[in-house]
Amino acid sequence: ILLILGFLSTLAVIALIAVAVTQNQPLPKNIKYGIVLDAGSSHTNLYVYEWPAEKENDTGVVKQVEVCKVEGPGISGYSHATEKAGPSLAQCLQQAKEVIPSAQHKETPVYLGATAGMRLLRLQNESAADKVLSSVGNTLRSAPFNFQGARIITGQEEGAYGWITINYLLGNFKQVSGWKKLLHSLKSLSDTSGALDLGGASTQITFVSKDLSSESPENQLYFRLYGKDYQVYTHSFLCYGKDQALQKKLAMDLQAKNSDLPDPCFHKGYERTINISDFFKNPCTSDKKKQLPFSQLYIKGEGEYQKCRESIQKLFNKSRCPYSSCSFNEIYLPPLQGDFGAFSAFYFVMNFLNLTSEPNPLTLNKVTSTIESFCAQPWQEVKTAYHHIKEKYLSEYCFSGAYILSLLENGYGFTENNWQMIHFLGKIGSSDAGWTLGYMLNLTNMIPAEEPAGPPLSHGSYVGLMVLCSLVLVSVLLFAWLLFHRPKCLQKGIV
Repeated sequence: ILLILGFLSTLAVIALIAVAVTQNQPLPKNIKYGIVLDAGSSHTNLYVYEWPAEKENDTGVVKQVEVCKVEGPGISGYSHATEKAGPSLAQCLQQAKEVIPSAQHKETPVYLGATAGMRLLRLQNESAADKVLSSVGNTLRSAPFNFQGARIITGQEEGAYGWITINYLLGNFKQVSGWKKLLHSLKSLSDTSGALDLGGASTQITFVSKDLSSESPENQLYFRLYGKDYQVYTHSFLCYGKDQALQKKLAMDLQAKNSDLPDPCFHKGYERTINISDFFKNPCTSDKKKQLPFSQLYIKGEGEYQKCRESIQKLFNKSRCPYSSCSFNEIYLPPLQGDFGAFSAFYFVMNFLNLTSEPNPLTLNKVTSTIESFCAQPWQEVKTAYHHIKEKYLSEYCFSGAYILSLLENGYGFTENNWQMIHFLGKIGSSDAGWTLGYMLNLTNMIPAEEPAGPPLSHGSYVGLMVLCSLVLVSVLLFAWLLFHRPKCLQKGIV
């Protein structure tokens, strides 16, 4: 009888395990795709995202599977040849066609969002901006994808979508189900990361603040995501991206008496020539326009970090604050709160300077001394050490590093005490940190306002628990039977 019971119990356990394994075998993939083009001021990137169709509202299921950098300038750089803006995207669109199965091309949405470069072009020449967007739209419509629009997004949108992206990828929206929900419920609802974005023409700061005042409602956004409410501060500073900030600094430094401009933000031995006629066409510098007795400006590098910082600090007007607290230029800024993810040019510049590879954030003093040492290197040494990098980009890393510190310290008020709240992010998992994923999630309604209804346990967890409970039950019954009805062979053994 014992042998029969044991045999039947074993069969039952094997059957339960077989059912669980069969039930949880991976089903054929039902994948959806989406494409977003980030048309920045200096270049355009195309991103391809994918996600399981049956898990559209779960956390972390959307992942980046392809990125393609478009050759040439950003689309705003085609203002004098607008018909070439659209065709410049052709190579990356071809790459997207090869990544996405042809059967799904028609249902794959494609979006293009243009940022500060196009915002400036629209201010400077609205007709040219419209023609650029028209050219881009025509190219995207001719692609086999589901064209969903090409538009210039606002600075506030750029900041908000960047904030959504990094918090979605970090799983900070608590968009989970099952037993993991209990673990997340133990954390504060305000455990989100702020977003610091730096482009070529603008910069954005976005974060949740408990101390957000109603005195500047234009800088406030409200989100309801997965059943939670978020009150977010955001502001975008046009003309304060690293490229336009350099133009603004040069415009302020420009002396009418002499065409030679010594500049402490470039390496000693570096020289650059700028055409004055082009310099003041930019909306970021047009207010500094002067009648000059020369047509070209000759920049000569000095490589003096402290002088560079002093000249950059003049960009941040902190003489007056009409609110309880401000960043600069009379813009409201609540007290900084929580961790911040700094991405785009924040990351690229700091990564070049080897200031992102440490497991723990470096101190502000260490970051400052590293940038100061780099700026002090003669231009010929820098060129030799980094011969694989384009000269224009390489020559501006000293300025960019000093500018980032000035923006974070003098502009936003980060100090030695809270510097380690900043984490420089290139990727989170397989996806680039930036605004594009948040843009797509929003336009495809993939982040619901309310938490999706679902059972307390996933199907896999349910089957696993059933198997475990069955094993425990069989073990208890077998032990009880052995305890009260010991077979004779066991009794003889005990005697």
